[in-house]
Amino acid sequence: MKAVSLDELSGHLLSGTATELTALLPDGIRQEVGHFNVFDLADLSPNGKPAAGYPPYPCRAYYKISLMRGHSRIQYADKIIETKGDVLLFSAPKGPYYWHPLTPPAGQFCVFTAEFLLPTKSGVMLDELPIFRMDAKPVFVLTGGEYAKAAAIFNNLHEEIRSDYAYKYDLLRNYVLELIHLGQKLQPASVLHPAHHASARITAQFIELLERQFPLETPRQRLQMRSAKDYADHLAVHINHLNRVLKETTGLTTTRLIEERIAQEAKALLKQTDWTIAQIAGSLGFADVAHFSHFFKRQTAMAPGSFRT
Repeated sequence: MKAVSLDELSGHLLSGTATELTALLPDGIRQEVGHFNVFDLADLSPNGKPAAGYPPYPCRAYYKISLMRGHSRIQYADKIIETKGDVLLFSAPKGPYYWHPLTPPAGQFCVFTAEFLLPTKSGVMLDELPIFRMDAKPVFVLTGGEYAKAAAIFNNLHEEIRSDYAYKYDLLRNYVLELIHLGQKLQPASVLHPAHHASARITAQFIELLERQFPLETPRQRLQMRSAKDYADHLAVHINHLNRVLKETTGLTTTRLIEERIAQEAKALLKQTDWTIAQIAGSLGFADVAHFSHFFKRQTAMAPGSFRT
């Protein structure tokens, strides 16, 4: 079966004549061509074969996300990957690839420019995402569940682009971001978190874990993790390593960060609830009011009762 570049397929659609585009483009998006579009490969592959005569697409201005089924050979830069089954592919303007279908092609893909996902619109910098790095391997073989998730997002893209909803392009951006994050979650952790960012990653994981302990909503809740060892064990790192990393990135020890966050919650509970001081002390994991009062006074230079009034 003839090899066909997805750049050629999308190039035919996005640089073709108005007559050619009319038959394939969804209604109402003529002015949006070049920013975002989504296609089913069946529309481009009559009789199950890639259509011949697609002109080259020299202007590689488009990012692409493709969901393909069947037996294929994918050439990306100097790598050749043969896949059987369902695959999700990502391509950036600087990383062209060629798709060689070895069985009748089936699938769908979307194309978009960097402008479509400007940080002011999406909050992301495309070229900084691991999925679009030049040294990334942007081809993922999917399980049945992963394929179902990706196919559902593509179905949403097809449905929404044909809608007359006034804010549909905002919604389309969200769907594209879902596909990007789906792909990034399929990457190894070593790709998502390079070694030189390991300290920042551990710090972020610690802060996220700490914040997940709060807020305390009822006096029956109990703080689950109170010590540096609790957090080190949960993060599967040695306590000394966690202390060293947090000291390096925040200037504070693990214990100091935990105590400051507990004190912050104690202040909120004292000012914003009618819980007794004993209830607050119990929820925050203190054995009794005396221990809590000593802790609170050390943190704030005030007794809990004085702070509340």
